Amino acid sequence: SAAEVGPALFFSLLIITVSFMPVFTLEAQEGRMFAPLAYTKTYAMAAAAILAITLVPVLMGYFIRGRILPEQRNPLNRVLVCAYMPVLARALRYPKITLLLAGLLLLSALWPMQRIGSEFIPPLDEGDLMYMPTTYPGISIGKARELLQQTDKLIRTVPEVQSVFGKMGRADTATDPAPLTMMETFIQLKPRSEWREGLTTASLTKELDTLVKLPGITNAWVMPIKTRIDMLATGIKTPVGIKIAGPELQTIQHIGQQLETILAAVPGTASVYSERVAGGRYIKVDIDRERAARFGLNIADVQQIVASAVGGLDVAKTVEGRERYPVNIRYPQSYRNSPEQLVLLPVITPSGQRIALGDVASVYLEDGPAGIKSENARLNGWSYVDIENVDVGSYVANARAVVAEQLELPPGYSLVWSGQYEYMERAKARLAYVVPLTLAIIVILLYLNFRNFSQVLILMGALPLALVGSVWLMYLLDYSYSIAVGVGMIALAGVAVETGVIMLVYLDQAWQRLLADRGELTVENLEHAVWQGAGLRVRPVLMTATATIVGLLPILWGSGTGSEVMSRLAAPMVGGMLSAVLLTLLVLPVIYLLWRKGQLPSLLNAPTVELH
Repeated sequence: SAAEVGPALFFSLLIITVSFMPVFTLEAQEGRMFAPLAYTKTYAMAAAAILAITLVPVLMGYFIRGRILPEQRNPLNRVLVCAYMPVLARALRYPKITLLLAGLLLLSALWPMQRIGSEFIPPLDEGDLMYMPTTYPGISIGKARELLQQTDKLIRTVPEVQSVFGKMGRADTATDPAPLTMMETFIQLKPRSEWREGLTTASLTKELDTLVKLPGITNAWVMPIKTRIDMLATGIKTPVGIKIAGPELQTIQHIGQQLETILAAVPGTASVYSERVAGGRYIKVDIDRERAARFGLNIADVQQIVASAVGGLDVAKTVEGRERYPVNIRYPQSYRNSPEQLVLLPVITPSGQRIALGDVASVYLEDGPAGIKSENARLNGWSYVDIENVDVGSYVANARAVVAEQLELPPGYSLVWSGQYEYMERAKARLAYVVPLTLAIIVILLYLNFRNFSQVLILMGALPLALVGSVWLMYLLDYSYSIAVGVGMIALAGVAVETGVIMLVYLDQAWQRLLADRGELTVENLEHAVWQGAGLRVRPVLMTATATIVGLLPILWGSGTGSEVMSRLAAPMVGGMLSAVLLTLLVLPVIYLLWRKGQLPSLLNAPTVELH
């Protein structure tokens, strides 16, 4: 028994191991997230494949002995066989109708496939929220502080909010290059048990967005950890971003303002804001060299006076235990709070004469870039798009069509869609050539096992039927295609091939028994042989499917941080195993019957029968 099933089982486990090769090729976020799963399953399957042909046969000799209940007398097996064998007999009697129904079932998956969206990774509920609105450049520190206090107070009025901490501007570090126009408010939420009944994170976010509506602010509600990772990777804090590249900042800003108008009308847009890359305001101190020289001053002298009077000058350092604090001195705020006051800024010449800054320089406001960004040696301006009630893939596809129709780019300018969409396209490009390569390796392994291309084609041709259940369950659960779903489908394909390989082994054994008596090679006997061979496989197939489904149901129905990804991983397996059972128990025997039926005339006319 071990000699008959061992090689097929070994190759089946090897195929499951190889099927995870696409997961190993993933990079960046998706690679780090799913590589541990791939390594764990690969090591487990590789060990199982080795044990299946070494240790397991030995243990069978030690433990499977004595009085063993025959399979035909097992109550559960008898119930399964009684329910399965009549259905199989009807399917074998009408093979073409069975295949037609299987084809219709396969075609039925086209309807939900067209309605399932796509995303990079499902949004994780981290338990807290971050409010990251954007204001227009040129805002004063005082006004920014006022807006921050107003938004914090409004957010704190929601009962589910435990604490609010807002920040505007950037820390004195290169790792936090946040401009004054971007607020960051960390919202710590109360435990779910203290929330109002029926309230979800999505509905709470919608309530907060309705509550916090201030002129000049574009809202964005995001997850804290994920947003930090996205900003480090692409600089885009929203699910979708557009990077406008070109030679002139003024033109880039104009294109961004056009995108704001166009995208605001696209269904699914929650908010859209384009950076005002040329909308900054600067106080220009233009020093007159001749006038300064008359008072014995040079450019450096005047610049030093302005820097120390406005920005301040560290004159000492106070030591308090292990702590060090600089002592900074500068002019009072009333001396420097407007260009008119800066003109009157007192300056002392080397000769001791007291003059005003306006005597040696002109002070005025000037427009300029609020910040200069560049990628690939080209100036950039970014547009941030927050979406709601739509998946990233569908939104970008729709938005790109609308932008292509309504926006005419000047020569030398380009648009690049970024954010999560950029991750998704990168993963798709990688899988586009790795998945076909993996399928080719699986075909080679199947051929090494069966030594017959027809049986390989039977397995690979019927494999898409196993994915029908996955597609329908994802549609019913309102899931989108994502990297997690792709990993789940890869795992499903491996299990479906495994059960199909073992089924073909049993069918081949029935065929070999039939060939032992050349005079009995009739269509009726062939149907009976296939019927008997498939009947021996009903309990193992159902045991495999039941164990897989029962093991994954807690993951599918789980809740808490990370459950969004795990449920997308489990859904294709749970739904696919249901259709994989139909594939293995009904469709494969029918296809095998038609294939062997086509060989009967040549075998009956042959002088000798070759067992293969």
